Amino acid sequence: MVSDAPIVPVERIERLILFVRGEKVILDAGLATLYGVETGALTRAVRRNIDRFPEDFMFQLTREEAERLRCQIGISNRRGGRRYLPYAFTEHGVAMLSSVLNSPRAVQVNIEIMRASVRMRRMLGEYEELSRKLDAMERNYDAQFKVVFKAIHQLIASPAPPKRRQIGFRTSDEAKQG
Repeated sequence: MVSDAPIVPVERIERLILFVRGEKVILDAGLATLYGVETGALTRAVRRNIDRFPEDFMFQLTREEAERLRCQIGISNRRGGRRYLPYAFTEHGVAMLSSVLNSPRAVQVNIEIMRASVRMRRMLGEYEELSRKLDAMERNYDAQFKVVFKAIHQLIASPAPPKRRQIGFRTSDEAKQG
């Protein structure tokens, strides 16, 4: 009996997806964990097939990017683990990995990663639509509230004192002027 349950929960994959250089990526160590291989084995397989991984499929992080991520998510530092900068794989790079690793688990993991990517894309699309709706509401309410605020300002503004008639006599020249 074949189980319909995913080999890797989508939520676990979503936690591994990071934004680096404006791209959604998964780092080599995260992919190695998902595929059930050591990070070194994954990177060696990639290096043997480097022509399959152009810059838009995979790139190596700079020292600054790696340091920033290390502080944010706890990537190991030089003393404890890695001797090289991590590789980041885009969605296309992850798809290419299944052909490089060539195992049944790699195929199944790739299917789940693609599903997670589609799910995230949908969520981002819904977020963008919600953002557009909120912007439209703000513009609409700004116009409506502008009238309300103007009325409030008029109400709280001190009224001009009524014109008082001067007491006394006026000369004929003053009466003609005013």
